[in-house]
Amino acid sequence: MRSTRTLATAAIATAFAGTVLLPVQAQAASGSVHLYKIYYDSPGKDTRSNASLNGEYVQIKNTTSKAVSLKGWVLVDASNHKYTFGTHTLGKGKTVTIRTGTGRNTATNLYQNRGAYVWNNDKDTATLKKSNGSKVDSCSYNSTRVDYKMC
Repeated sequence: MRSTRTLATAAIATAFAGTVLLPVQAQAASGSVHLYKIYYDSPGKDTRSNASLNGEYVQIKNTTSKAVSLKGWVLVDASNHKYTFGTHTLGKGKTVTIRTGTGRNTATNLYQNRGAYVWNNDKDTATLKKSNGSKVDSCSYNSTRVDYKMC
């Protein structure tokens, strides 16, 4: 009787542990599309040159196991400067950099084509939203000691 109860208890504990752990493991394995880095203070003086504008950027990383279409997604700051993604697919495990100035879009670099800075040097919040408006991620910073924020 004692060994039967011990086996039954072990079976229930194993089943319960599997039920509790599986969703956590599955969630960790699925990954996310998220804000990765904000380089909010471009190197040198803020001259509004294209090189200086492109020194300010946001990186978005895809840690899922499949490519994700960003078409219609929006990147916005606290002052409501919006960048809407055109047709762009972010490959699994890939990062894309969204630069403030002008340039030719590639798989790894997209350009907002702005003539003025977006990200404040002292504090701001970046928010990434899907095309339906649902929030995917946000990242805030409040510092002048470094030029970037890892999200």
